[in-house]
Amino acid sequence: MTMISEPEIPAIELGEREKAPGGPNRAVTIGVVAAGAALVTFVNVTAAIYLYRGVNDLRALEARLDQLGQFEQRIGARIDTVNNGFQSRFETLDRQLQASFGHINGNIARLEQGQPAAADAEMPRAPEPGFAGTTVAEASAVENPGPDSVEASPTFKRKAAPPGPNPSYQRIQQADGKVYYKKIN
Repeated sequence: MTMISEPEIPAIELGEREKAPGGPNRAVTIGVVAAGAALVTFVNVTAAIYLYRGVNDLRALEARLDQLGQFEQRIGARIDTVNNGFQSRFETLDRQLQASFGHINGNIARLEQGQPAAADAEMPRAPEPGFAGTTVAEASAVENPGPDSVEASPTFKRKAAPPGPNPSYQRIQQADGKVYYKKIN
């Protein structure tokens, strides 16, 4: 092997090396990487904590929604019960009104034929609700179905249709003065 040496150049020993001026230092590089890793770890831990809290809040919210669904079902069942009660009351009142109208129409038909109406006895009935939306003449005609109200009111001068599918009643008066009505189909 050939070696060229110049006497003016200092000799380089293999153990010593010169540092380049302005170059990165290994300790600084390791410090920057460690600080970045710590920052990323802190961000990840913070995100995990918030995610855990969010999942717990979501579970609590789902449990409340389940309770709300059960509450809605209970309220719906109670509303259905109330609606059924009102519906049955309305049907009962409708039947009573239809029977009353059939009785009134029968009395009107008898009056037009010249027969005396059964005005002396009251028809057995349940208490009636208020007459909202009716005129005074109509309300008094329903409350007092007799010759006085029929003659005083001009609305009853027209020909009344015979009672349709409504049940009719037969008046039975006993010797002691009590009056009963028997349903005739």
